[in-house]
Amino acid sequence: MTEPYEIVSLDDLDRYPAMSGSPTLLPLRRRVGFRAFGVNAWTAAVGAHVIERHSERDGDDELYVVVRGRATFTVGDETADAPAGTLVHVPPNTLREALAAEPDTIVLALGAKPGEAYEPKPWEDFHIAFATRRAGGVSEARALILETLERHPETWQGPYNAACFEALEGNADAAFDHLGVAVARAPDEVRKYADDEDLASLRDDPRWTELFGS
Repeated sequence: MTEPYEIVSLDDLDRYPAMSGSPTLLPLRRRVGFRAFGVNAWTAAVGAHVIERHSERDGDDELYVVVRGRATFTVGDETADAPAGTLVHVPPNTLREALAAEPDTIVLALGAKPGEAYEPKPWEDFHIAFATRRAGGVSEARALILETLERHPETWQGPYNAACFEALEGNADAAFDHLGVAVARAPDEVRKYADDEDLASLRDDPRWTELFGS
């Protein structure tokens, strides 16, 4: 008996823009339930980031495929033109970014940590949750965040992002509850983000000083 399969078009995927407006996530992995490695698509307006500047500090090995349009990749100190059909492999801890150079540019990003069984990462859910909130779906977004916290109970990033969400919604008590968990799990990491504008509404509260100092 043939196992169930699925054929999808990139044009049929939902689109979730980042808070800054770009890049926009097309959640392919989540859409088809793919679990062998990370795979998602990204798009952006001309001149905007289609792949954000980052270095995969957690050790993921990544391959980018320009499937539509054209992008300009910068890897380390080198910049390269990447028309449709270009593949760009970037090892972990290497700074990379890409700008869309043509309308409707789409870049497929594939990655996983060598030598480890892949597990979907919570950033996908948080990206979707924050985009859903901005579109007015606050209850749906909060439910997704709580589900994500249950699936990833050991990370500091989960409660940190939940704190940002609640701070943006004006729910200081819930925000500090989540933030306290994040600080307890990774105080040095969380305190690097003390200037995060998502948390601005919390800074005049005495509980902020208890967590971050003066």
